[in-house]
Amino acid sequence: MTKGFKALVVAVAVMLVADSTVASGQARIPGSREEINLSFAPLVKRAAPAVVNIYTKRVVRDRPVSPFFDDPFFRRFFGDRFSFGRPRERVENSLGSGVIVRSNGLIVTNHHVIKKADEITVVLADRREFDATVVSTDARTDLAILKIDPAGESLPHLVMRDSDDLEVGDLVLAIGNPFGVGQTVTSGIVSALARTAAGVSDFSFFIQTDAAINPGNSGGALITMDGKLVGVNTAIYSQSGGSIGIGFAIPTNMVATVVSSAEKGGKVQRPWFGAAVQGMTSDLAESIGLKRPTGVIVSDIYADGPADRAGLRVGDVILSVNGREIGDAASLFFRIATLGLGSVATLRVLRGGREMSVKLPLVRASELPRRNETMLSGRHPFDGAKIVNMSPALAEELSVDPMLRGVFVLGIRRGSNAHRFGLQPGDKVVSVNGNAVKSVRGLQKILSYKTERWMVTLKRNGQLVSFVIES
Repeated sequence: MTKGFKALVVAVAVMLVADSTVASGQARIPGSREEINLSFAPLVKRAAPAVVNIYTKRVVRDRPVSPFFDDPFFRRFFGDRFSFGRPRERVENSLGSGVIVRSNGLIVTNHHVIKKADEITVVLADRREFDATVVSTDARTDLAILKIDPAGESLPHLVMRDSDDLEVGDLVLAIGNPFGVGQTVTSGIVSALARTAAGVSDFSFFIQTDAAINPGNSGGALITMDGKLVGVNTAIYSQSGGSIGIGFAIPTNMVATVVSSAEKGGKVQRPWFGAAVQGMTSDLAESIGLKRPTGVIVSDIYADGPADRAGLRVGDVILSVNGREIGDAASLFFRIATLGLGSVATLRVLRGGREMSVKLPLVRASELPRRNETMLSGRHPFDGAKIVNMSPALAEELSVDPMLRGVFVLGIRRGSNAHRFGLQPGDKVVSVNGNAVKSVRGLQKILSYKTERWMVTLKRNGQLVSFVIES
């Protein structure tokens, strides 16, 4: 038997073993040198240069132990010997990661990475350092857009992929700077989609992965096997502070809307739905003839808002948006938020046992009623309270329920009547002396009447609070 023929026989035998083990569903050894040499290295070499480290500095001024140490008369006698009593400045440092998404130096990271920072330094994979400026920041999505000046150089960047194409089980790589040790790559799979992580952002619709994500990875890249950006790493679930295989990334479909707004030079503006919804339960699904609990039920509609103009009604079940199935309220608002202003979304709605199509205009939140922000003063319980008419646009700015209506307390001046009587920012003024409060001007008119007794009803954290003040 010749040497070449022996090699052929061995190769065929290996292939037969490999085929039989695959057919039986058993694990197998690599069948060729090429399989042994499989590696993520070529993918990392292409993607890693577009992932940056972000270092921030913030100057914090500590309050003095005693106000007397700042008094000129006191310092005249004691000089600077008691410096511990005066306000001192200290520098807080933090770190994170970012992704270059445009060759001109536009970088996406997390809002919480650069929040309140006085200085932001971006370090590229080749160790070059740049001062960064904040182009746009959006606390509601926990995203921020930074800009560095590469002096005309075209920087390596990642192209964003449609995150809706992602499937559970897909291989992904996470690239970032965990614990400040330097750029690190970890691998894993997509563990779940459309995950809710309370407290991370207002649009809880995350990609979950078991690729190790640790403190410092925030703002880093989650990439797929085609080398494209599919998510921005933002949070982990952990009881120890380290990775336990449950990490969350913001899908690129949301990232793209924030980047687009930043490139247009304005703040992030999203379509306003104009309705409140509640989740579907098994009992509700059975009562309306659904085979399984899916979709959301319209529970309230803002008068003359987009949902109202589209013809939606309380009790309608929204099943999908532009062909994408809706499983809960978070998925509905995520879908709406990632659509462009000025267009129209198609909603599949179940009403009275019959499915129908509804066209929803995608417009920005209304500024009506006018805010009429006013600081009140006088001999009444609202002296020192800043009040405002709530509008959907203001509610979006404050990250509160966009269905809120009425007059709200926006701020309180310390030492004022409003402060002493316990009014709080966020209080809704329901009535004063039995008169319903519908606007700032209406409240001013009520407070202009002289009286010796004030009966005030507020709504605070969903509960009515009433008190009586004798002057």
